[in-house]
Parts: sequence; structure tokens; C-alpha cells
Amino acid sequence: MFHVESYTGTKEENYNLVIKQLKALLHGETNQTANLANASALLNQFLENINWVGFYLNDVEKEELVLGPFQGLPACVRIPLGKGVCGTAAEKMKTERVANVHEFPGHIACDAASQSEIVVPIIKNNQLIGVLDIDSPILNRFDETDQEYLEQFVQALIEFL
Repeated sequence: MFHVESYTGTKEENYNLVIKQLKALLHGETNQTANLANASALLNQFLENINWVGFYLNDVEKEELVLGPFQGLPACVRIPLGKGVCGTAAEKMKTERVANVHEFPGHIACDAASQSEIVVPIIKNNQLIGVLDIDSPILNRFDETDQEYLEQFVQALIEFL
């Protein structure tokens, strides 16, 4: 049985711990859906002041992102590349950190409670696999430290996809 340790250290120490837990949780498992489901559950348990965390996966043929495993309220199922925060991060293959989603041109509001968002692209062998999307009901929830360590989390996750 997997045991989640308590997060009582600094922000950086806690992120390092959750990345270590991710590797232990996914060790030996090769199913992408199972690994993304557990990764979203782990982040949902770890992160404070969030209302949605999950993955959108790249549908290369349709040039859109399709909803994958997540924790939170029901979400938009399909997002065209280049649209909203997720589609923009996917198209640019670059993390998008948005302090106020209402100021982001073309923001797609799946949950009216969301105020800020961070989206980290998942890139393996120069191919877009999808994105990690995290929403918060608090303005400016995500800072540079969150971005740095969530990018490291995604890098650790890639080896299990």
C-alpha cells in the first residue's frame, strides 16, 4: 500500500517529497491512464487552494486536447490547440502561468470558481503528449517556485508515460 507522507517542510522540500512519492507510486507501472490518474490524485492531495488538477492529452489528428484523468468538477472535454490557457501552452509547448484567468485572452471557463491557472506541457521525444492543468479559486495562486517544481514533476512523470 502506498503511504503519503505529511508535507511539513519548506515549499521546495515538500515539492521534492511529492516528486519522490510520484516515482515510488508509479514505479513498475506502464499504463498511461493509471499513471496519470494517480499523478492527478497525488497533486490534488498535495496542493492547497486548488479546485481542479488533471491532464489533457494531445489528439494529433484533430489538433486538439482531450480530457484525461483529473480530480475536480466535470470539465471541458475538448480544447483546440491555441485556445485558452491549455491550448496556448500546448501550441507553444511552454508553461503558462496565469495570475488572473479573466485577463487571459480567450480563457475557457470550465469552472466559474477558477481565478488563476498553471498549465505545464508534457513533451516526450519532442512530441506533445498533453498538458498538466491546475486551477485555483485564488488569484495569483501559482508563483515561480510552483512553476519550477511542477515542471520537474512533469519531467519525472514523463518516464512513466
